[in-house]
Amino acid sequence: MPALDLSVPQFKPVINTEEDRRQYKRVDLELEGCFLDETSEDHQLVTENLSCSGAYMRAATVPVPGSNVICYFDDLGRVAGTVVRTSKDGFAVEFNVVPHKRKKLADRLSWLINKDLMEAPEQRAAARFPTGGPAFIGRKDGMQIPCTVVDISLTGASFQTNGQFQPPPIGEVVTAGNLRGRVVRSSQTEFAVNFLRPDEDDA
Repeated sequence: MPALDLSVPQFKPVINTEEDRRQYKRVDLELEGCFLDETSEDHQLVTENLSCSGAYMRAATVPVPGSNVICYFDDLGRVAGTVVRTSKDGFAVEFNVVPHKRKKLADRLSWLINKDLMEAPEQRAAARFPTGGPAFIGRKDGMQIPCTVVDISLTGASFQTNGQFQPPPIGEVVTAGNLRGRVVRSSQTEFAVNFLRPDEDDA
């Protein structure tokens, strides 16, 4: 068997052995995002560490232990969870996910922490470019909303409506041409989406 070349950075899986699968290894990783509380109000967050079973995040608004939240993490997507611990400036959640979704989370976390080693073409904080061009956003009920593209990047885009149509709510999956995206910010006339990967479901 050839010797392992220690000069080459080695890929670090989030889930490696069956023991790791039970323990759900936690990794330090900062991802921006937001969460919806039980009143459907959204709040900004930044993660400190994550695993495929839970996360600890910093936030100006801290929900009470035992409450249910829906988190939207940049580059990771939507995950429902229950608050299990709080501090003065953050809280920890336990994810409520089925096994196949947990495996997807583990694979995605492995990708995020190793993509620099693999020289991945995807950028975690992709540069955004203003456009001002027109677009039609397809909602899940089939309605097409005429919008103006405020800016766009490899990972998402923001749009402005003309005021005649209500922007889609946070969490809804919409289409822009042949791209799908999940709404992560929504106000009276503007909203922003994070693009979904082709293999990512709408749940």
